[in-house]
Amino acid sequence: MATLREIRRRINSIKSTQQVTKAMKMVAAAKLRRAQEKALAARPYGRKIEEMVQHLVATVDPTGEPLLKPREPQRVLLVTVTADRGLCGAFNFNVIKQTLHRIDFHKDKEVSLLCVGKKGYDFFAKRDFQVVHHFIQFFNNLDFLHAKQISRFLVDYYLQDRTDVIEIVYNEFKNVAQQNLLIEQYLPLQPAEFEEQKVRIDYIYEPDRETLLKELLPRHLEMQMWRVLLESYASEQGARMTAMENATDNASELIHDLTLFYNRARQAAITKEITEIVGGAEALKTG
Repeated sequence: MATLREIRRRINSIKSTQQVTKAMKMVAAAKLRRAQEKALAARPYGRKIEEMVQHLVATVDPTGEPLLKPREPQRVLLVTVTADRGLCGAFNFNVIKQTLHRIDFHKDKEVSLLCVGKKGYDFFAKRDFQVVHHFIQFFNNLDFLHAKQISRFLVDYYLQDRTDVIEIVYNEFKNVAQQNLLIEQYLPLQPAEFEEQKVRIDYIYEPDRETLLKELLPRHLEMQMWRVLLESYASEQGARMTAMENATDNASELIHDLTLFYNRARQAAITKEITEIVGGAEALKTG
């Protein structure tokens, strides 16, 4: 049985941990707010460029553009987007687990990985997986330049005919307590998705449609990657905020239980001492 001193030491240790989890929750809340603001600011431009790409793809021959032309899917590149840090619940584990399922789904193909985030890279680099490249340690200073760098690497990798399909596995932010785990095809772009919105208005383009589409597609892909990074970063902070809140609550419950146990043990020790004193006094009287 633990002594009173050991119980007091454990209570103080848990209180110190609780202060850390409270601070981490507040930091995550501040970062989450900034990530949401960036996501909202990026949406108008993203929607407009997507609308224009949709219109152009629906009115030109997609077979002439290599980023639109489908290939026989013999090689697959999976982009797994995790965090650079832990202490965010099941956020990283869910992405890694889904990536493993996706690798198993493509078991009849040649599968390679591009890891965005240190946690995913550490997991797959230490195991027998083909990691072609990685981008890590940038989420604390997340910028659109990071999205451009990743997008350009993927576009060049695809145009060099080193893969036939590129898929992204990431968490989409829904709310503080919930994230949606998504798998999206990055390349080749799928015209069928664009054609769902019927083209009712025609425009006069300068230069021609094909040239404009060729210029807009890389920007559209960069914007799509920027959205993925923002969604993943907001999801990470939401998951960390929830995890630290749960840890703080659990620490409070544990402190409460240990305090009760300490008080009972202390009371039992006092009662035992009183009993021994009374017993000794009675023995002296009878003696």
